[in-house]
Amino acid sequence: MTDEETKARGSDGDDLNDIELAHSIIESLLDHTRVVSDLIAVMAQALDQDTTKALTLTPQWQAYLESRRRMEHTREEVERFANMMKQTTEANFQSPRSIEHST
Repeated sequence: MTDEETKARGSDGDDLNDIELAHSIIESLLDHTRVVSDLIAVMAQALDQDTTKALTLTPQWQAYLESRRRMEHTREEVERFANMMKQTTEANFQSPRSIEHST
């Protein structure tokens, strides 16, 4: 393998590592959000009926619910993005581009 091929493959590997890192960070944030949502649900169950009703009528609760819906959609988008990036990286890694440079 020539130096150019090694550099090309190394850069593809770096891209894959960056993509994996980005996916890991995003996945951790989404997981944390899910855990916090679960905790809020448990805390809401511990409240009496009147307090729960009052809480759910606040703009903050409505904003929380909307944010939670958006987060579920974001999780799906992150998965699609991660799959797309993985396929793109694999396609680039397997492409003859790095071999063409050595000829």
